[in-house]
Amino acid sequence: MSDRIIAACDGAAKGNPGPAGWGWVIADSQGRPERWEAGPLGRATNNIGELTALQRLLEALDPGTSVEVRMDSQYAMKAVTQWLPGWKRNGWKTSSGQPVANRELVEQIDGLLADRDVTFRYVPAHREDGDHLNAIADQAASDAARTQEAAGTDLGTPDMPVPAPAAPSRRPAAGTAKKRTAEGAAPGRGPRAIKAKFPGSCPCGKPYAVGDMITKNGSRWGHQSCGASVPEGATT
Repeated sequence: MSDRIIAACDGAAKGNPGPAGWGWVIADSQGRPERWEAGPLGRATNNIGELTALQRLLEALDPGTSVEVRMDSQYAMKAVTQWLPGWKRNGWKTSSGQPVANRELVEQIDGLLADRDVTFRYVPAHREDGDHLNAIADQAASDAARTQEAAGTDLGTPDMPVPAPAAPSRRPAAGTAKKRTAEGAAPGRGPRAIKAKFPGSCPCGKPYAVGDMITKNGSRWGHQSCGASVPEGATT
């Protein structure tokens, strides 16, 4: 059995540029999450978030580590696996002669890759049947972008981020669209509830299971009954 561990990383920007963050999760060879970390980037682009997430993930892995890295960013993956050799040959210029964007981050990643056995795997983002580790990293990065606070296993936050369940899109009937006051909520009604895709814990401290009806409770997901108490206009 392979001893190659599995990891995922992701970046997020609320606007491009906008408040940004990065996140990663490291699992064992069976894909069981073991530790994670996320951090803020102030105002930055999504591409900077993606590259920073990869850099911070590689820094968290000891030299010599054999790892499969899952990412949903085509840009970050191609930057360090396809375009990098040409950029170096061209004196850090693109094929059009322009300076390479985010060069410092790319160079740091290049150095870290030299000491680690890394394979990359692209995984689509925001899919109901998507990769669970990527969903955790995505949620961690999104939370860091929103709060601009660092968190993680080694920072006193042992619980893994719980990915927001993917919900089927609904098209309102003509003339019936209502102004939303909170995430998925219309005036006078509680937040919309959906079935949990993954187990997690509610802000009330009690767990919920796969298939339970949950709703957005402030910045987290939790029991439908707890969500009913979220103040109108709560931040998500």
